[in-house]
Amino acid sequence: MNGNSIGKSLVLTCFGESHGFYIGAVLDGCPAGLPLSESDVQAELDKRRPGLSDISTARREEDKVEIVSGVYRGYTTGAPICMIIRNKDIDSKPYETVMFKPRPGHADYTARVKYGGYNDPRGGGRFSGRITAAYVMAGAVAKKLLSLIGVEVLAHVVQIGRVRVEGEVPHNEIRKNVYSNPVRCAVPELAERMIEEILSAAREGDSVGGVVEGIALNVPAGLGEPIFDSLDADIAKMLFNIPAVKGVEFGAGFRLASMRGSEANDQYAIRDGKVVTLTNNAGGILGGISSGMPIKVRVAFKPTPSISKKQRTVNLETMNEEEMEVAGRHDPCIVPRAVPVVEACLAFVLADHALRAGKIPGIIKRFIE
Repeated sequence: MNGNSIGKSLVLTCFGESHGFYIGAVLDGCPAGLPLSESDVQAELDKRRPGLSDISTARREEDKVEIVSGVYRGYTTGAPICMIIRNKDIDSKPYETVMFKPRPGHADYTARVKYGGYNDPRGGGRFSGRITAAYVMAGAVAKKLLSLIGVEVLAHVVQIGRVRVEGEVPHNEIRKNVYSNPVRCAVPELAERMIEEILSAAREGDSVGGVVEGIALNVPAGLGEPIFDSLDADIAKMLFNIPAVKGVEFGAGFRLASMRGSEANDQYAIRDGKVVTLTNNAGGILGGISSGMPIKVRVAFKPTPSISKKQRTVNLETMNEEEMEVAGRHDPCIVPRAVPVVEACLAFVLADHALRAGKIPGIIKRFIE
């Protein structure tokens, strides 16, 4: 299977399947001398761990990280950092029929076509959202690298089904509130409505989608390349590797299509001796390169495809049309657990580009001494 690695100066290779032995990440290119412990990574993994609330899957996983290589006496060595979590709470029986009756909205059919039926279908196998635990492990390291140059990455839920946050949410409110409720919404009065939106769908055997907003603060101007390695293209590519992501927009995004130039252009000004823009419709990236303004990206997630409502499918053995109800343990809405994943993806790409640009040095310990 190709396409398991991403990045240039900081390269993430992920491995494992939902019901296999492990989910793992190998991070190559991390400079030597970065203080790193399992507790640093565990803190990020705990944000996406399943089974923490009524709106999450019933699967109970500890998701305890083990750093296998690349760290010695509390510092990165410059060697590849291998991190794993073990899959323990596994029930593969509901997936025995998936090989021949593809679940609507899942990758069962396309996986079977591409791999001739040899793919692991248990829990979605390689196509499971559980693979994003590897992104979060890498993102934990990336966040530590970015902290050296003052970059902060935030994310929060701005829409669940028909309930959405209107207007801008102050960054302090996001920091304070996002992990204080199970739906990961920075506006507490909307969080309860979002939870009810999810529970209402679940009671009907259905699911809902939503939108996560990612924000990167204090990103230096100049990260990215004009064309094939443009910063927004690389961020979008990483985000589209999260299963269930079907849309990504930066800044004003699709609203730009209905604006005039005079409305869309971010006009320049000087504040505290620095060049800034009076608006941020570009989302902090111009010409594929960071502008120094906050990077703002919104990520649209489709409803979880595993629902207990009866749906039409086909039997690939008999080539007859049939009906099915999807069994197993699933999130009625994957969006809240995607918040730390969006943070991780954004942090990983920014750390990769900061290393390419020389903003983060090759030996961290000398840098911070």
